[in-house]
Amino acid sequence: MPPWTVASETGRLTEVLLCPPDHYRWIPSNAIARRTLAAGRQPDLQGLQAQHRELVGALEQAGVQVHRLPPEPHLPYMAYTRDSVVVTHRGPVLCQLERPQRRGEYAPLLDWHAAQGSRFWRKSSAGTLEGGDVHILRPGLAVIGASGGRTDLAGAEQLAGWLRTEDWEVRIEPFDEHFLHLDVLFCMAAPGLAVACLEALPEEFAAWLGAHGVRCLPVSYRETMRLGCNILALGGDRVISAAESRDLNAALRAEGLTVLDPALALFTAGGGGPHCLTCPLARED
Repeated sequence: MPPWTVASETGRLTEVLLCPPDHYRWIPSNAIARRTLAAGRQPDLQGLQAQHRELVGALEQAGVQVHRLPPEPHLPYMAYTRDSVVVTHRGPVLCQLERPQRRGEYAPLLDWHAAQGSRFWRKSSAGTLEGGDVHILRPGLAVIGASGGRTDLAGAEQLAGWLRTEDWEVRIEPFDEHFLHLDVLFCMAAPGLAVACLEALPEEFAAWLGAHGVRCLPVSYRETMRLGCNILALGGDRVISAAESRDLNAALRAEGLTVLDPALALFTAGGGGPHCLTCPLARED
């Protein structure tokens, strides 16, 4: 069991934390969910649970041990386990969430990790920090998004400082808070390969990635707002990507990757896809 560590987004995923969507509902806390609610749509609990089981099935098919965080009725977005804790090469970092509807998530995460014998390496205390903005590209290299809407500059700088004392190179990337988290715009797929909405990201960021040997498969703005970029690398040239992202999935397969594609439309309508719904606890690099 613990200590859990993650030194890259693309190492072989061995353990992950999910939270069943028993109390999940769409809340108007991001542009994607607001658009869904404005269209008059309503979530279906049985459908949500069925899609979440598809995600669990894909992870187990890939040989990943799935841990489950008990959901709390008053915390509907606990299903997006990515944001509350970031696991680093030194262990878990407890995040400080921005939205009032999510701030209480710290308490069950503290209890769960304590029950597992897991110790936090650090606890975010400056500004706000959310896991969907943190991307560990490879050992020693990370990027942290800072939109000011979820992760702000103070929160990003605090985590970057901790990593820099470990001799990591860390880039802090500003972006428009319309996109919620950086993982709506960018995710790693495999070593040296990412998916990204290049039309919404600065050219300087793409150039920085290229200088570090990371090539990007482009995803359109329309598909990005359907969470097309929000994929989960499993390691071993395998990824999880929502079934609805057909064009991207075809492009990933053309790159030689195996794509596991559970249907996740009821979650992406609320602002989160496979990356958001999973908190990697352990990866092998």
